[in-house]
Amino acid sequence: MFSRLLNFSLIAAIASVALPSICAAQTPPAPPSILTRHYQEGEKLTYHMKATNKDRVNNTAYEIDGTATVKKNAAGNFVEEYAWTNFVVNGKPVAMTPAMKDFRQNLSLDLAAPSAVPNLSQVIPMVGPITDMLTFYADLWLSTKLNKFTKPGDHFYFDAMSNTPNSWADGNYTIIGEDVIAFDITLKDIDTANKIATLEVRHVPPANPQIKIPAEWMRAPVADTPNNWVEVQRNADGTYSGQIGKEVFDAIMKISLVDGKILSATLDNPVEVTERVCTDAALTKCGDPMRYQIRRQVEITVQH
Repeated sequence: MFSRLLNFSLIAAIASVALPSICAAQTPPAPPSILTRHYQEGEKLTYHMKATNKDRVNNTAYEIDGTATVKKNAAGNFVEEYAWTNFVVNGKPVAMTPAMKDFRQNLSLDLAAPSAVPNLSQVIPMVGPITDMLTFYADLWLSTKLNKFTKPGDHFYFDAMSNTPNSWADGNYTIIGEDVIAFDITLKDIDTANKIATLEVRHVPPANPQIKIPAEWMRAPVADTPNNWVEVQRNADGTYSGQIGKEVFDAIMKISLVDGKILSATLDNPVEVTERVCTDAALTKCGDPMRYQIRRQVEITVQH
């Protein structure tokens, strides 16, 4: 699975925890954000997505097209209904199942309709593209809702999630799987001639990440910040893999100042990891540490 479900848990937290809290905290009406999406019902747009996912043993690349039609949902809010096609993994076309062909993903930059994680149980091969696209929409939705950005250099740090770990543990193979992030958002540039804004959304470790640390050796920082990512897996041979590290997401988006749509975007998601294979569930009887990096890189471009 391309994203190892790391960003699945992150997006679930953004959609179901962070965004409603911001809505409730919003103060009296202010002028709309310069990033506001201006929808036209029936509008169509297509993105081409390319991504790579590398870890200690795997190197996977995919490409896919997402085509959306702008509609109104039952509440009268605008959504973009995506269908996914032309899926290629490691240079080979993927034979899409009927469920994959029929799957529709609703994303939105309408401030009254934050995007949510869809049911992915029937489209597991497309989890990576679906949740990567959701990352971009959730980040831009959040930035627009905050409405703190009017000129290049404007910056806002948001750490409301710093005490709320995101979990992807399944209780069977992955016994513990948690990360926690803060948002560091900057309006990098405004190209007035071409009416394009450049927004950077960095997902960074908070000052005191509240993740579960099951063994003392996992407390030492792997990189230059406190560890904000942990995973413990039960292996087929009865051993346990304990992994600890630093995770960041850096998203950079080019946004139209005419209608607020994403013109292009990149996502860089490195995780600096120390791993030890242990013979006990408490992770006290372990082999030598292995140091490596997991890295996902994603880019999307709107097709005209």
